[in-house]
Amino acid sequence: MIRDAVVDEVRAIRDELAKECGYDIHKLFESFRHLEASSATNHASSAPRSGDPETAEQIDPADEEQSTPAPRR
Repeated sequence: MIRDAVVDEVRAIRDELAKECGYDIHKLFESFRHLEASSATNHASSAPRSGDPETAEQIDPADEEQSTPAPRR
């Protein structure tokens, strides 16, 4: 298998960051959140999608069994 220098570098950085946090995923993400909050850069939001799951249309699994598959192109 051919080694990719970029992938090797990313993996080394990932390991160093994890090592700094004692390989604790919760500490690692706390560190990421701290870096994000202290950064002047605007970051993408992973806000929940709009819509209330309580009022969303529910699909009955029994109905799916009776449906016909879409035609193949």
